[in-house]
Amino acid sequence: MNRQWLYARQPRGKITPDTFQWRETAIPQPQPGEALVRTRLLSLDPANRAWMMGKTYRDALQPGEVMNGFAVGVVVESRVSGLAKGDIVEGDWGWQDYAAVPARRLTKRTVDAPIELLIGPLSVTGLTAYFGLLEIGQPRPGDTVLVSAAAGAVGSMVGQIARIAGCRVVGTAGGKEKCDWLTRELGFDAAVDYKSDNAFRALRAACPDGIDVYFDNTGGPVLDMALSLMNLRGRVACCGNVSQYDVEKPGPGPLTVPGLVVVKRLRLEGFIVMDFYDRRAEAEARLARWIAEGRLKAELDILDGLERAPEALIGLFEGTNRGKRAVRVS
Repeated sequence: MNRQWLYARQPRGKITPDTFQWRETAIPQPQPGEALVRTRLLSLDPANRAWMMGKTYRDALQPGEVMNGFAVGVVVESRVSGLAKGDIVEGDWGWQDYAAVPARRLTKRTVDAPIELLIGPLSVTGLTAYFGLLEIGQPRPGDTVLVSAAAGAVGSMVGQIARIAGCRVVGTAGGKEKCDWLTRELGFDAAVDYKSDNAFRALRAACPDGIDVYFDNTGGPVLDMALSLMNLRGRVACCGNVSQYDVEKPGPGPLTVPGLVVVKRLRLEGFIVMDFYDRRAEAEARLARWIAEGRLKAELDILDGLERAPEALIGLFEGTNRGKRAVRVS
């Protein structure tokens, strides 16, 4: 049987277990041009929630569909040239054990690395951090780089890459434990608990020379604080808006826009990681080398069992993860 999680209903506010529905059905048969893939690892990402809110860079989720999600798996049967049984592939085939996927939607992975690294650090997560910081943020040695959601999958890698680039790195995270982890284990120069009563004062103290590059994963109040501390001609890499995804009514945008953007000549630029896929081999090679050299730590937070996927995603928005959250399916 093929176990699946369906997207059952649009949440009003936070996602709950009844946002999803469990189903068992027959294993699909691949058609010409397709491969039957068995899921090994399933990625849990804030974007999973954003897809429930309407059309983004992809079509919105519709109730009754298999819950969308990025996955890494193994080819069980192939009806297309270029893919053979046993090949490791990645793609967006959702929360299920098996999927018959057109070859054009699969990427064959040949990187010599543990499969766990292919679900994030050496794939979409790592590429998002790499290109978002280096291409959009354009950090220079000596710059102060601020990263929000710094204990998460992308943020934890952004901060480390900024450190490799010779920058002073400050992160925001929820709670003292995560902030201590950032400075003690990942080499951040400072970390600020955005939930604390004096968060702005603490952020200003952590960035005494202002902020040159802000990597924004969250939007919301942290974006407001960051904009007020940006230096002249600072750069903001707009990656996500996670503080506004799992709420009933998103808050208004920063009141300082466009005022501060004009006065400080700031550049705010959004990006989607697929924009840079023609250069992914270059990026993955550098990321793999940094990991092998011990300069980049790939923190993995993996839960076992497809049945735990809703729990894993709900926990992501409650801040229970540290680093890359994923589910080991098989």
